[in-house]
Amino acid sequence: MDRDRVAKWAAGPSYGPVLSQTDLYLLRDIQLEIHPVLANIDEGFQLNFDLSTGHTSGHRPGGDRDLEFTAKSEPATIPRVSELMIITHKSPWCTIVKNPEGVTCGDICETLFREYTEREVTQAELNSLPPRAQDSINRFRDTAMRHGAQWGPGAYFNQPPAPGMTRRIG
Repeated sequence: MDRDRVAKWAAGPSYGPVLSQTDLYLLRDIQLEIHPVLANIDEGFQLNFDLSTGHTSGHRPGGDRDLEFTAKSEPATIPRVSELMIITHKSPWCTIVKNPEGVTCGDICETLFREYTEREVTQAELNSLPPRAQDSINRFRDTAMRHGAQWGPGAYFNQPPAPGMTRRIG
């Protein structure tokens, strides 16, 4: 009988429809269940995601070797959704992840990497910081620019920011 069942987090279109934001609103009582790897509750795998390079791997708790991130193509939530908004206390930015076929764990990592390494901090965002933080960020940016486009862990993968502009990371 188990051969006839699909694993709960299996990749692919094996589960009902992919819900839109409107569908979720209309269904009201639906709670999204976050993939155990993303929720950091998977007892056999802890995700390692380097935001500056986009590299994903993992390890077993207590283990000492890197494991492949095999959950990349698995749905990020149950029910599956076409759009997921990530808001965290660790960052002032909101990241919207979209995939009309259902947001996957890999979509989340790829979108976070792209948003944080390719998007520049706007002048309004910079101005909202205290003067001391603005000075620190500007000095960091100027030092990076003086050392050339290859400076910084994520710089090898991206175009340098425009003069006077600052990236979120990298």
